[in-house]
Amino acid sequence: GFRKERAALEQLRGHRNIVTLYGVFTNHYSANGPSRCLLLELLDISVSELLLHSSNQGCSMWMIQHCARDVLEALAFLHHKGYVHADLKPRNILWSAEEECFKLIDFGLSFKEGNQDVKYIQTDGYRAPEAELQNCLAQAGLQSETECTSAVDLWSLGIVLLEMFSGMKLKHTVQSQEWKTNNSAIIDRIFASEGVVNSAIPAYHLRDLIKSMLHCDQGKRASAEKALCSPFFSIPFAPHIEDLVMLPTPVLRLLNVLSDASLQCEEEYEDILEDIREECQKYGPVVSLLIPKENPGKGQVFVEYANAGDSKAAQKMLTGKIFDGKFVVATFYPLSAYKRGYLYQNLL
Repeated sequence: GFRKERAALEQLRGHRNIVTLYGVFTNHYSANGPSRCLLLELLDISVSELLLHSSNQGCSMWMIQHCARDVLEALAFLHHKGYVHADLKPRNILWSAEEECFKLIDFGLSFKEGNQDVKYIQTDGYRAPEAELQNCLAQAGLQSETECTSAVDLWSLGIVLLEMFSGMKLKHTVQSQEWKTNNSAIIDRIFASEGVVNSAIPAYHLRDLIKSMLHCDQGKRASAEKALCSPFFSIPFAPHIEDLVMLPTPVLRLLNVLSDASLQCEEEYEDILEDIREECQKYGPVVSLLIPKENPGKGQVFVEYANAGDSKAAQKMLTGKIFDGKFVVATFYPLSAYKRGYLYQNLL
């Protein structure tokens, strides 16, 4: 797997939604003698952890859209290069705090289309029907008629997005006979369920996008490029406050710090600004600091750090601190929106 993964990552270098390979080294201290290791960029929370935190509520539409777009961009690129990832699942999609996007990791099972070297690909619960069939036949010592193609990755992503939407693990669902006979009806049911509180139109677009990836016939499944044209991606969503707590970025947003009165009085405003800057610089150099006096964002404090490591340290230490008699709430904030001066109205 090491050689294969290294070759794939070298070929796929440079795409923002694929983990960056920095180099290779030998670990001489591992229990089984020297082992070759890949030096990869440090990434943050995985979709698998985000699903745990969503506690059966499902993820926000903003997060689902962000993840779907990022992973489809990665797939469109690697499929164009002739590669199949072959192990797409929530724990192989990680958030990059520095670049504010999701990235694909773990290319240990990947192969060049038409040159599949292992018969057992993908993980239980995310395995496309054609890969399932190939597995069963391989166990019986038989050869499968159909080749596994890049379409297997779209199937896996369809399941991941359905799990993000429903907030449930779907392993048992996708192994049921009913799913094999008519998965479309089950998808409809998930989208119609009472627990799901999402406005109708975006939800229908997402439902149709997911269905286009979950055709049992691989020939009918949407390609990554085609999926990116879904109307679901043209809807603007705002992140929820939970998203901004879960997904680190180099910008912190402090709530519950300033009263209206202190915004009015110029002298008090300047003093508070200095106090906040001094406090925030304990965790790393502050690149910029903004406290809007008008809505949107009135009285919120935006602190831009040079890197996400510093803002993560600051978020940990500042949350729950008492400033001017009030409990501080610290969340992250999208750097891209901050740079454009775009402040989301409501995020609760």
